[in-house]
Amino acid sequence: MAMTAAPGGGAGERVEVSIRKAIGPGDDKVHTWPHLVRPEFLCLVIVLIGMIIWSLTVDAPLEEPANPSRTPNPSKAPWYFLGLQEMLVFFDPWHAGVVLPSLIIVGLMVIPYIDINPAGNGYYCFEARKWEILTFFFGFHILWVSLIVIGTLLRGPGWNWFWPWEHWDPHRVEALTNVNLPYLLGIRDYFWSAIFGLVSIGLFFAVGAVAIYAWVVWLKGPDFITHWGWARFGLTTFLMLNMIATFVKMVMRHLFNIKYIMETPWINI
Repeated sequence: MAMTAAPGGGAGERVEVSIRKAIGPGDDKVHTWPHLVRPEFLCLVIVLIGMIIWSLTVDAPLEEPANPSRTPNPSKAPWYFLGLQEMLVFFDPWHAGVVLPSLIIVGLMVIPYIDINPAGNGYYCFEARKWEILTFFFGFHILWVSLIVIGTLLRGPGWNWFWPWEHWDPHRVEALTNVNLPYLLGIRDYFWSAIFGLVSIGLFFAVGAVAIYAWVVWLKGPDFITHWGWARFGLTTFLMLNMIATFVKMVMRHLFNIKYIMETPWINI
């Protein structure tokens, strides 16, 4: 029972207000205290005790003191930046270090503005929001967590690829056989190579936008596009195609040693 002052009552007057619990499917409103705060506090205490015990019983994996005259091989960023370091293998530094991280931040910021699905507000069940959840799974687990795992476990000396059963040989040398896509297709002229790359990128986004539009219309109906708005559709399509292009480019590097799609003196894509 909680004691509260009666509105408009005299001094010292109190009324008793019961803390109501949910008793049926339609009665799902309960007080934050104690039904939410108390379990959260208990979880906090349990996790804190576990971390204290862990820190007392397990030594931190520290290496030898830093030596400016001896660079470690491989030189790896902290684990939470290994995804960015791994992307430097597949993209130009400006693209991997500036463009893609910026698109991640922008994409997370615009989610409340481009997601107009009222179903699932306050909860995230797969049935009501399957495409949203699958998109997040692809972006977070495939394009981020998997790169951290690769950078941690499969990248050895020289940032070469080592399978788990292979020894990390610091003297291993891999031949650099990466070529640009136009060169692989037989285009040797520098000007036409850049034109071909630009046209290829334009066609990818144009065809991809049409495919996503047809898919959304087939899935939701034409009225959904009208209600959604072309601005939201365009921004969502641009972000999704960049996610797909990132994955496709990584596969092309692994399978065909493709370095760039378009190469110019100013910008490489």
